[in-house]
Amino acid sequence: MMKIGCKCIFVSGGAGFVGSNLCERLLHDGCHVICIDNLYTGSLDNIKTLLNNPNFEFRQIDVADREALGSLKSLHVDEIYHLACPASPVHYQKDAVYTTRVSVEGTLNMLELARYFHCPILYSSTSEVYGNPLTHPQREDYLGNVNTIGPRACYDEGKRCAESLCTDFHRQYGVDVRIIRIFNTYGPKMAIDDGRVISNFIVQALQGKDITVNGNGNQTRSFMYIDDLLEGMVRVMASKYHSPINLGNPAEVSVLDLAHKVLELTKSSSEIKFQTLPQDDPCRRCPDISLARKNLDGWKPKVSLEKGLLKTIDYFSQKI
Repeated sequence: MMKIGCKCIFVSGGAGFVGSNLCERLLHDGCHVICIDNLYTGSLDNIKTLLNNPNFEFRQIDVADREALGSLKSLHVDEIYHLACPASPVHYQKDAVYTTRVSVEGTLNMLELARYFHCPILYSSTSEVYGNPLTHPQREDYLGNVNTIGPRACYDEGKRCAESLCTDFHRQYGVDVRIIRIFNTYGPKMAIDDGRVISNFIVQALQGKDITVNGNGNQTRSFMYIDDLLEGMVRVMASKYHSPINLGNPAEVSVLDLAHKVLELTKSSSEIKFQTLPQDDPCRRCPDISLARKNLDGWKPKVSLEKGLLKTIDYFSQKI
């Protein structure tokens, strides 16, 4: 595990699933962490154990609010992790215009902060920039198969635009940017109602409800446990790699096989029910992580799906 040492770090979206876990990891590494979140999808419950830590600060700020972010300029910061954005369909489709604003205006504001502080910024993009890919596995130079006006476009296109902003700030102003494309990630602190497939299946199984599988369940995903993502993020920040880089698990699993695995591990008597596949839902999603392995000191996911699911099931068992 890579250690960072004593730094002051901003984490936008720090009360969300990935952000709160990242705050914990950075505190464990000896950093001073300033968590920025407007609690639109993040939760104080995710960071409640951190609030009494003298090296942790929480600021309730919307990254799309440039004036509010300006209040942070009186602080000192060494690094910025910019994660803020609704990340599951049920949340980002709730207010599509706001989702796009957070991706574009929020990223613009955070890049301006990085420029002001002369510090590196890591932007968390997504595998959704590849759309419903026609090439497998997806390499970073794949330009995607996207629907620019579909119901998912507010998220997908917002992220693509934000990547462009990051790259242009690097070219034009010399801002020290990092861009990661996160594939399906799961683990403790996922929201019960976030609508993502692993949380959905686990919650349904634990509650004895039908497991709802979209389509015929043959579509594939690659699932990475949160600890593996965090290690990748820390290594990307420590690198000097400025182009997009995939962080994900190259092992593909069908959604139907995942449903059966969750039933097995929860010992649930729930039944599997099939429902209509949402528009633009990808048929396959799998990362090529060659660049990550080459540039991040051999990084690759280490936590098995079964081990990660058991930890996640234990977390949700205590929440339901």
